[in-house]
Amino acid sequence: MEQKAIMKTEAGHRWLWLLLIVIVAVALAVVMIPAALIMPFRRQTPFGVELSWLLRRWSPVVTIAALIAALAVVVSLWRRSKGFVKRAAMIVLVLPLIAAAWFARQNHFEWMFQPLPNAAYARAGEANFVADNDLVMGIEINGEAVAYPVRQMAYHHVVNDVVGGRPITATY
Repeated sequence: MEQKAIMKTEAGHRWLWLLLIVIVAVALAVVMIPAALIMPFRRQTPFGVELSWLLRRWSPVVTIAALIAALAVVVSLWRRSKGFVKRAAMIVLVLPLIAAAWFARQNHFEWMFQPLPNAAYARAGEANFVADNDLVMGIEINGEAVAYPVRQMAYHHVVNDVVGGRPITATY
């Protein structure tokens, strides 16, 4: 009879550990998937952008709920565990969860995509940094034409400019 109770307790411990690992994995995935999908210089699909914004919108709620649930599991496990290694493992699992909860409240897209602060311009014949096969975005207003290399716009995503006497914002 006592053997059955011990086995039940051990099975409960295993389920709690598994639950803790799943909680941490879900919270990290909700935060890291958008960061992995939306990267400079990588092709972005409509599905990837949509998924990223969906996860980005829900990540603050999901990470706080995950942190609360994980802390409840840790409290339950902490009381049942006496070994240093198991308690240290609980702390190690909760630390990335705290980091994910913080990161979910940051706009990491702004870290990656900074507007070009002081754009420098060159005449077409002097633009030796643009290869013949490079794609450019071009605009012509009032007889003045400018082109923005897509390779550079892929990092900055936006440049404010004045073309033909009119302020514009070029974005990619």
